[in-house]
This record gives sequence, structure tokens and C-alpha cells, in this order.
Amino acid sequence: MPEPPDRPAAVGVGRRHTSPAATVRANRGSWDADADNYHDEHGAFLGVADFVWCPENLREDDAHLLGDVTGKHVLEVGCGSAMCARWLAAHGAHPVAFDLSAGMLHHAIEGARRTGIEVPLLQADAQHLPLRDESFDIACTAFGAVSFVADSARLMREVARVLRPGGRWVFATTHPTRWSFPDDPGPAGLTATMSYWDTTPYVEFAADDTPTYVEHHRTLGERVREIDAAGLRLVDVVEPRWAPGHTQIWGQWSPLRGAILPGTAIYVCEK
Repeated sequence: MPEPPDRPAAVGVGRRHTSPAATVRANRGSWDADADNYHDEHGAFLGVADFVWCPENLREDDAHLLGDVTGKHVLEVGCGSAMCARWLAAHGAHPVAFDLSAGMLHHAIEGARRTGIEVPLLQADAQHLPLRDESFDIACTAFGAVSFVADSARLMREVARVLRPGGRWVFATTHPTRWSFPDDPGPAGLTATMSYWDTTPYVEFAADDTPTYVEHHRTLGERVREIDAAGLRLVDVVEPRWAPGHTQIWGQWSPLRGAILPGTAIYVCEK
């Protein structure tokens, strides 16, 4: 695997407005540089051919949010190492997976080598999909792309464009209420310190003020309006509870917080 590209070290964090192009550059560089560490830390939990929706440990084997995938053409959006796409292939689907990060896609290639499950891979920006109209029955993502683009409304339109009529779009993101709380898995993470309605992006930045990582927040109402404006119908919003006996801490997710606050929202939509 090639060495990750050099990137400026983050020296600060804050809420600040960031252009769409700067968001793409920052997040591509961040995920390229951190792909190895990410999989070292989370790879065992995520698996190489498994479909884990969220840190709460909800798996598609139990949730069945996609319905019967047998024979379906499925697009995994922001696939990371494409473990979900390989799970889909093992369950009879015809998946295609894409990610912005070449570093993540290198891990997807390694996952295919380890499992023998080959999935077509693309490097692409979810705001500009190089795919034909109405070419998929299902689109899905477990925390990929949606929070990492500046124009998530455009992402919704792009997904709607490539879905066939009656197609399903299921995506997991950080629960919108979590943006009011610090990113702390301990007791400090239980006290709200920021306005829920402040949608200024979270940005990590280098000494020269260049963004090195960006996440974009939407309120629940904004997210629903994006879905509707794309011509999609919201069928359900799933708020997974922390799985009994699940002790793993993942960033801001922890058993302590999971017993009190929702950490994930999974939006189930149909075209």
C-alpha cells in the first residue's frame, strides 16, 4: 500500500464556514492519511464482509433496513473499505461501492483479496456521481459521505437520480442532537454546550488556517427537507439503542452516553 500523502498537521478546531471545495480537499486528505489508523482501531469491529450501521452495534443482519437484497443492484455511498458492499455481495446483491479517499479504497482492495469477494470500486465525490440515471435499486451508507460534504442536499438529489422508481436509500449519520454536546465519551459529554440550531461546520485546521477535516451538521428538520426536495419519501428514522453488553468506546460513543442519548440516526427513504 502506498504511503499516505503528506498533509498539514491540525493545530486547532472550531466552528467556521468552509467552502465546498475546501471541504472536499480536507476530507480527502484526512481519510487518505488516517485510513491505516482507522482500520487498525476499528477494523475488528467492522469486519471485512459485515454490515454494521453504527457504533451502537446495530447490524443489517438484525435490522433488515434494506429489505431483501437478493438480485438487487446496490450502491454503497462513501464505502470506506467496502465491507458493507462485500456483505451485500455475499447475500446475493450486485453492489458497486465508491469513496472519496484513495486510502480507504486501498483497504477495500485488500478486503477483496482477503475474502475473495470482488466488488466494483470507484473513487468519486458523492455530490457528483459518475453514474447513469435510474441504475440502482438500493443505495446505502453507514456514516459515509453525508456529513462530509458541504452540499448534502445535492448528494440527496444525486442519490435520487441514480435510484430506480421504488428504490430505497438508507443512510446513517450522527444523531442531530449530538451536535449540542462535546465530543467526549465521559461525563463531560452529557452536558449540552452548543446550540442545536448552529449549523456552522466543525473544522480542524492547520497553522496556516487550511482546513484539514470538516464535518457538516443538519438539524432534523433540515435533513427531512433535503430528502423531500430530492423527490424522496422518508419512511422511517431509526434511533438505535446501545446494545446490551456492548462495551466498546468509539470516539464520542460510549455505553455511558448510549444509555442516555441517541448517537445515531438512520434515515430510511424511498423514491
